[in-house]
Amino acid sequence: MTLFINACVRNTSRTEILARALLDKIGGADAEVRLEKADLPTLTEAKIMERANHAYAGNLDAPLLQYAVQFAAADEIVIAAPYWDLSFPALLKRYLELVSVVGVTFRYSENGVPQGLCRAKKLWYVSTSGGPYLYPEFGYGYVKALCTGMFGIPQAELIYAENLDVVGNNPDEIIMAKKVQL
Repeated sequence: MTLFINACVRNTSRTEILARALLDKIGGADAEVRLEKADLPTLTEAKIMERANHAYAGNLDAPLLQYAVQFAAADEIVIAAPYWDLSFPALLKRYLELVSVVGVTFRYSENGVPQGLCRAKKLWYVSTSGGPYLYPEFGYGYVKALCTGMFGIPQAELIYAENLDVVGNNPDEIIMAKKVQL
């Protein structure tokens, strides 16, 4: 199953256009989580305890675990996140907090080392920026570290188009050239 996590909020998102081109190349998405429209609860102390209790009890159909269970079961994951303020939209951080669940997406070894429980073999992170794609470690690097280091996804790849709003550049041509490279 290919899971598409869509953190794009604009109707004409250039990041989403690029992500959908990638999805077309790899066979489409079986499920999409459009973060703007998803019910992403805030993790208060009470919610964290409730979620942990469900995870420890193996109650994987609990609503607080729905995104973590779906994420862990995916074979491939595509995340579309525009490059905002040297990172990604806050909705994606909220989602990642919801999928980071001990006993669902990862566990700790007896030595305290995280061991991934996710099935995905690859994660693609798709992004676009109006200017140069500076400091990818603040956005993509964070997601890559979380997914490869904690969740056990062996491959992560960044696909991005940059300088789309630089005076004199043609954003459509830049996106088209990136689509050809996919």
